[in-house]
Amino acid sequence: MDTKEVWTVGINGRAKKSGESLPQEIRLAFMALFKALATDGPVQQNRRHYGKLAGRPNTYHCHLNGGRPTYVVIWKVLDKQKKIMEIQYVGTHENAPY
Repeated sequence: MDTKEVWTVGINGRAKKSGESLPQEIRLAFMALFKALATDGPVQQNRRHYGKLAGRPNTYHCHLNGGRPTYVVIWKVLDKQKKIMEIQYVGTHENAPY
């Protein structure tokens, strides 16, 4: 029996709207990341350019693809005890709110 605890992953309005307009290949990568966040939690070390964002506590990011344009996702742990996080941005690297 799998004993992993599932995380609740929300998406803020801006990220949801951006996610709907992603190219198909990027949307599939985003959906795979979303599922991984829900099952494995916020630490996604096997993802491309994964890391914590400096100066932003409990906030992480990774790239969904290589090349240009590069698409990134930023998520934040809102409640570690209750296992709740929120995707705050999905879109191009150039427009990312770093």
